[in-house]
Amino acid sequence: MKKRRWQDVVTLIMGLWLFVSPFVLHYYLDETYAAPNAFVYGLALTAISGIALIKPEAWEEWVNLLIGLWLIAAPFVLGFEISIVATWNHLILGVLVTADAIWALMQTPSQKVATR
Repeated sequence: MKKRRWQDVVTLIMGLWLFVSPFVLHYYLDETYAAPNAFVYGLALTAISGIALIKPEAWEEWVNLLIGLWLIAAPFVLGFEISIVATWNHLILGVLVTADAIWALMQTPSQKVATR
């Protein structure tokens, strides 16, 4: 997997948004796990996407897929579903990151097993 994809740029932007969203959407003051979750996974998405822009590999899309699924589950697992803004932000980004990762994985050429 050597070709850079536009999905990596989109994921980078989503990661940056997730990182700053607690301040922009004002849910950093909530006494929940929403803001720390957004900081950690926003930073992770940004870092992984930055790596993918430099040297694209399939593992990065699998990690993005897991992060996307986590963002969908996080409000309910961490118990911040009462914060409507944080919950919708996580859900929407989770769906977008998951869809973006699946799309990128579908464009990844399959690895052929070498025969003897």
